[in-house]
Amino acid sequence: MNNPTNTDEIRADDANDAPAGREADAEPGTAPAEGSTEEPSLESLSEALEAAKEEARSNWERCLRTAAELDNVRKRAARDVEHANKFALERFARELLTVRDSLEMGIASAADHPELAAHVEGSTMTLKTFDQVLEKFGVVTLDPKGETFNPEQHEAMAMREEEGIAAGTVLDVVQKGFELNGRLLRAARVFVAQ
Repeated sequence: MNNPTNTDEIRADDANDAPAGREADAEPGTAPAEGSTEEPSLESLSEALEAAKEEARSNWERCLRTAAELDNVRKRAARDVEHANKFALERFARELLTVRDSLEMGIASAADHPELAAHVEGSTMTLKTFDQVLEKFGVVTLDPKGETFNPEQHEAMAMREEEGIAAGTVLDVVQKGFELNGRLLRAARVFVAQ
């Protein structure tokens, strides 16, 4: 009976006696054939390492760009939400300005009639309350009489000469202007010194 251990040793010895010519036939610097036990050359490993480094660098740059873009989107969304909260009342406030103007003109026209004194007093208190509510929600009145003309906040209706007053000074306010949280709702209409 054959000993299985001895047979395995003989087969291993036969494998070691295989001709070495097959490995020697391979060209230097070429990748080993599939199934071959030959190790890759230093040059091919260096090339593979450089390719991996370049891919890692490219992926890192892409990661940084994506993170920056995400941060920009987050900031833009926060800014849009802030603006929406801050200026949501813009159209509504603009419409209320006509009501305020009518109330103010009614007070001005009734002020010359002593028999309407109680009405003027009540309307004045209503106007004061109206202005307080507008101010509570960020609406500020622009009444620039005596100030320097500012084309970003004022609309010049006409210019006229006035002695002793510097050119560009607001002489009279025809219609008050208003801002909502720093944004112009309506420019003040004014007469300006020439």
